[in-house]
Amino acid sequence: MNPLLGLPLLAGLLLLSGCYTNPVTGRRSLVLLSQGQEAQLGTQSFQQIRQKEKVAADPGANARVQRVGQRIATVVGDALPGARWEFVVFESKELNAFALPGGKVGVYTGLLELAESDAELATVMGHEIGHVIARHGAERMSEAMVIAGIGIAGSVAVEANSNDPRMRDLFALAYGGGTTLLRVLPHSRANETEADRMGMLYAARAGYDPRGAVSFWRKMAARKQAAASGPRLPAFLSTHPADDRRIAELEAFVPTALPVWEQARGARPAGGR
Repeated sequence: MNPLLGLPLLAGLLLLSGCYTNPVTGRRSLVLLSQGQEAQLGTQSFQQIRQKEKVAADPGANARVQRVGQRIATVVGDALPGARWEFVVFESKELNAFALPGGKVGVYTGLLELAESDAELATVMGHEIGHVIARHGAERMSEAMVIAGIGIAGSVAVEANSNDPRMRDLFALAYGGGTTLLRVLPHSRANETEADRMGMLYAARAGYDPRGAVSFWRKMAARKQAAASGPRLPAFLSTHPADDRRIAELEAFVPTALPVWEQARGARPAGGR
């Protein structure tokens, strides 16, 4: 049997066996890992990070991250089944935060300094938690498995139908470059946009002004521009949207998120600072 003939069947079986629906956006995606497997991997990774990174002792920073994180965890609710939430501040000038499956969240002190308001911090933490809820990590792993499987089958088919052994290498090179430029990188940028919107919605539901995402990314873009020392990476080669496009998309989503915030603010005695 020609290996290429089995590719549509393989793709169809994978799609049927591993579909996941994002509870916030409704987008369906291919995820071959179980949420239990994801949570186990997330917990293991978080333990390793805690052993390597210095945990911040600043009580104010820890209280702030706990306060914002717990409010977002409350509105996430059952969207992350079995979550054992942990919010940890790490001592580092790095402008970063992360979330792992199982409810493990880390925030670096450098980012806390840039995110001056709780609303800004909430949209960043909501973004990272959004990646987990959307199962973007497992989606990328599943995508890589499918791409690799199809690539191997295609290479075998090309070699079987060609008298030139170099054709297999040429196919692998073209296939790898094509899937990266036309699928992997655009998909990664789309995941970032989805997480941005989820972060704004989670922050809004938790009572924080979603416009904090816009003000935060304006500051982040300015900081990156000031630190830049060479030519920018072309947008089509990046895993993240370009800053100007990202800010424009955040601004465009504000009218959707504001009513959510206004409703949440009316339902609780205090909103975010």
